[in-house]
Amino acid sequence: MNYFITGGTGFIGQNLISELLQRKKGNIYVLVRAGSRKKFDKLKKQWGKSARRVIPVTGDLTRPMLGVPPKKRRELDGEIHHMYHLAAVYDLMAAAEEQIRVNVDGTLHAVRFAADIKAKRFHHVSSIAAAGMYPGIFREDMFGEAQGLDHPYFRTKHDSEGVVRRDCQVPWRVYRPGIVVGHSETGVIDKIDGPYYFFKMIQKMRRMLPAWMPTIGLEGGRINIVPVDFVVKAMLHISHKAGLDGQCFHLTDPKPKRIGEVLNIFAEAAHAPQMQMRIDARMFNFLPAAVKQAVAMLPPVRRITRQVMKDLGLPPDMFKFIYYPTKFDSRETERALKGSGISVPRLEDYAWRLWDYWERHLDPELFIDRSLRGHVADKVVVITGASSGIGKAAAVMMANAGAKVMLVARGHEKLAETLEEIHAEGGKAWSYACDVSELESCDKLIAKILEEHGVIDVLVNNAGRSIRRSIALSYDRFHDFERTMQLNYFGSLRLIMQVLPGMTERRSGQVINVSSIGVLSNAPRFSAYVASKAALDAFSRCASSEFSDAGVSFTTINMPLVRTPMIAPTKIYENVPTISPEEAADFIKQAVIYRPQRIATRLGIFAMVLHTIAPKVSEIVMNSAFRMFPDSAAARGLSDEQQQASQEQIAFASLMRGIHW
Repeated sequence: MNYFITGGTGFIGQNLISELLQRKKGNIYVLVRAGSRKKFDKLKKQWGKSARRVIPVTGDLTRPMLGVPPKKRRELDGEIHHMYHLAAVYDLMAAAEEQIRVNVDGTLHAVRFAADIKAKRFHHVSSIAAAGMYPGIFREDMFGEAQGLDHPYFRTKHDSEGVVRRDCQVPWRVYRPGIVVGHSETGVIDKIDGPYYFFKMIQKMRRMLPAWMPTIGLEGGRINIVPVDFVVKAMLHISHKAGLDGQCFHLTDPKPKRIGEVLNIFAEAAHAPQMQMRIDARMFNFLPAAVKQAVAMLPPVRRITRQVMKDLGLPPDMFKFIYYPTKFDSRETERALKGSGISVPRLEDYAWRLWDYWERHLDPELFIDRSLRGHVADKVVVITGASSGIGKAAAVMMANAGAKVMLVARGHEKLAETLEEIHAEGGKAWSYACDVSELESCDKLIAKILEEHGVIDVLVNNAGRSIRRSIALSYDRFHDFERTMQLNYFGSLRLIMQVLPGMTERRSGQVINVSSIGVLSNAPRFSAYVASKAALDAFSRCASSEFSDAGVSFTTINMPLVRTPMIAPTKIYENVPTISPEEAADFIKQAVIYRPQRIATRLGIFAMVLHTIAPKVSEIVMNSAFRMFPDSAAARGLSDEQQQASQEQIAFASLMRGIHW
């Protein structure tokens, strides 16, 4: 018994061939486009020794007679017992023209090819999409009753099935699989589709919230999910059974679940929080359709919707199908499978395999260019405070990644050391002496860099001044607040204002502000420093809103305590946990690669949330730390003295790792 398959290199086709090879009889001819030959050869290696029975036939679905030459068709004349037509566009996002060319015209070419080679039987793999958006139960003997075929995918699936029913001259059978997911025993699948679109959302929820926390979600309509191994086994069993020609079979789950249930099953598999409260959108039906449509078309609503969908990895029109109204009767299929042992496995039993395979092999984050070089090579990166600490570590890191680094600091001598180190390692860097607290110097700096290099792609505002002194000791030191604000806020702001015109003109650029975890935790004794950084944070949030659609991004890094020369005067820091400048530079690396609006440690976020929901509790915690960690000798106007940290202080600092005390 010989077989001919179109779409053999596709997901269902691969599994169909694997299952046919288990039968150990007959040859399997596979239509292969010239461009898919490498993929086919790779699959043959996976199929092992029995793959010698899999024979490629070069052709093209979109051409008459599938593009198979007459000589080859004569060789196949009368030799094919079963022809399976699987080749199609399975993509809601594909252009209508392509779907018509492949799904409809391609099916017409396939049925004519089957007649030409005198195939004994033609098997057309359609889809439940052929029913459109039918409101109710759609039986296997229904076809013309389909409704809501406006979407090109639904329309072409329906029309291609119509081609078989109308034009096929050999005995035929039609199969309508539900939404096909990975193999129930291995989890293997080759692309993101159907419920997989929601996996990124589930993953994000897992990262943000503990698994025990209940969440709110959508209830949705019923979604019919079937694993590929069930589809293939059921189709092969039915296709080899006598007396079933001219019929259609729903390869579907007779007990489909609602979308809310499905998402919770996958959330459990991912150890993510589940949606304990699920909202049915039909509760909003009291709103006139015209009102809902008008709101949805508002530019801000459309932009927000697009951004949310993009962040979650969902197709733009996904929500059109959330409340899918059709339920599929599969009694003919169940009758044909009776006694075979073939049935749809419970999603709960294999969902974890689907999740595991997706996260290990298909998660879009796996394919992001995480190399710093891929984002900064040959780009002009300006780093202030580049002569030591975080700035120096970041400058060396950027230069090693191929960036053109502009080193900025007050002192020529230390800048020369950084410059020499970068040049010794083969990097590209230029040094510019500038006191960022002097606004005129900032203007001259940016003008000179633009004159010599043309553009500024990334600005890293790292230069800063920190003062650790309680407010009670600052009554006569108003200048402390003035000078921290002058450097940390006004100096950084001046640089930003100078680089923004060029960035907006090119519609490309990034501003990275190295802030402090103290802004989130409201650290005592750092009122001057935290206030200046908080001002810059607030400006960045406002600027993000204004430049969101201009190709310019702003990233604030709420940096934990870093062991740099800036904290050296506070001797107690020698005994508390800190991170190194190189570890701090990694935060800047993440900012460049992912371009988020904020980067902060979990402790920093926790401190911010605690202050938001329980400000008095946060105040007590901070006051306890304030009393536990005294002002330094220098802050009290005394000569420098070594302060040994107590065991209590060390324990507290370890618990609040990274926060300034």
